[in-house]
This record gives sequence, C-alpha cells and structure tokens, in this order.
Amino acid sequence: MSTSGKPPDEAARLRREIEEHNYRYHVLDAPTITDAEYDALFRRLQQLEADHPELATPDSPTRRVGAPPLDKFQPHTHSLPMLSLANAMDEDEFRAFDERVRKGLATETPVDYFAELKFDGLAVELVYRDGIMTIGSTRGDGITGENVTENLRTVSSCPLRLRDGGDHPIPPLLEVRGEAIMLSSVFARLNRLREEDGLPSFANPRNAAAGSIRQLDSTVTAGRRLDLFCYGLGLCEGAAFATHAEELDALRSWGFKINNLSRICRGPDEVLDFYREIESM
Repeated sequence: MSTSGKPPDEAARLRREIEEHNYRYHVLDAPTITDAEYDALFRRLQQLEADHPELATPDSPTRRVGAPPLDKFQPHTHSLPMLSLANAMDEDEFRAFDERVRKGLATETPVDYFAELKFDGLAVELVYRDGIMTIGSTRGDGITGENVTENLRTVSSCPLRLRDGGDHPIPPLLEVRGEAIMLSSVFARLNRLREEDGLPSFANPRNAAAGSIRQLDSTVTAGRRLDLFCYGLGLCEGAAFATHAEELDALRSWGFKINNLSRICRGPDEVLDFYREIESM
C-alpha cells in the first residue's frame, strides 16, 4: 500500500477507498479486498488522523469505532412526525382495508400496492446535509426522539457520506427513515458470549437492537454488529417522487441498504399471494 502524497490528499483518498469497501461489503455483500487489506487501509487512516487531528472529518470511517461515553442522550425533534403503522391481523381485515382505500379514491378498479417486509428492530431517522450525515435519532414518541448520532455512526451499513445518485442528485437536506436491526445469527452469537461471561441473555433480537442503539457508550454499540435497512423519507429538499418504488430506488442509489424482498402488487389478491410466498420461506 502506497503512503505517498500529502497527508490531506492521502486521508481523503483513504476515506473514499474505505467507504467504497464498506459499501461493497455491508450493502452489496460483494467485497473486493481481504479483511487484512481493509485493516491496513483503516489503520493507515487512523494513524494519519492521529498525527494530523485537523484531518479528521465527521464522515470519516474512523468515526464508526465509537466515541467517548455520554452522560445522557439529548432530545431531537423530527421535522415531520414519524408515524406508526396499523396492522391487519388476517385476510378479512386486509380486504376491508382495501375497500376503504378504493372508497377513498372513488374507484372500483384494483389499486397498486407496494408490498415489502416490515423489520422488527428500532425505528431511526438519519439527517443528511449536503450528503453528510449530521444527526441520527430514535423515533421516540414520533415527535421527539433521542439523539443517538454517535451510536448510529458505528453501524457499518449506515452511510456517513451519500454516494452519487446518478439520476437522483443528492438533496441539500435529506431525512431518511429506517430500522436498526440485529440479525438472528448475530443475536445468537451475542447471547452465547453473554452466557459465557455470566450475563443475562437478551430476550429477542429486537430488544437487543434497541438496547444496543441506546447505549451511552458507543463503543458498546460498535461491538454489537447491528444492521440498518431504510424504507422511507422525511423531508427531502429539491426532490420529489411519484411512487414509493421510485423513492426506494433513489435511496438505493445514494448508498442505503434496501430490502429487496418487495413487489408491486395489483389489487389485494396479489398482495396476499406475496404474503403467502414470504410466509412459506
């Protein structure tokens, strides 16, 4: 690995390279270098920032390792409320919902639904200004959450700097809603380690994810190997989308991890077919 060049130029190059490798590994699941090669890049950037503290930036990959513990979380008020979802517990309730939708639209024609999975973790919001992540917060009561920026920075699938969206220019202000989750395999490993240390096990992955995000010590969060899937927007200056599918396509182009188990369904029968397919997996 070459270390030639002026420190500011080398640090900028390393940040770009490391974030590209993070994206390929954690979002695309298609790494192009070995863990050892990645570690060498990361350690070189850490050394540069230690030798030249003025080179450290808010979007540096080194911010993912955690920050000094907080005394408490500060409140964060969402620009737009983060609303909760209503449930349909069976087919009859869903068909009744479809009837209300068509009545509200004054149509008898089947409507299109975007069917996707709902993750069971902790709802969060990420705020980006000029493509740089500035705030990460929990949903809280839907109006006010907790500022957990440093903890969310440790989640490898959470972009610290947005990628060039191609057909979707990066908005000057972007608020992204998503779900911080813990995969079942990570949950099993975490509980196994806790048992070995004589600590109580977590009840389920959702509680483990929520507890991890709300740690005052972000280095604890960093060790929990959380994941982040995004599914919607709050404010989005300078961009408008006609459909939810277009919105998700933009999020994907900006570097967010999006659930690929989704489908546009024509009418309730196709939605129920999708549901049964997922249920049978």
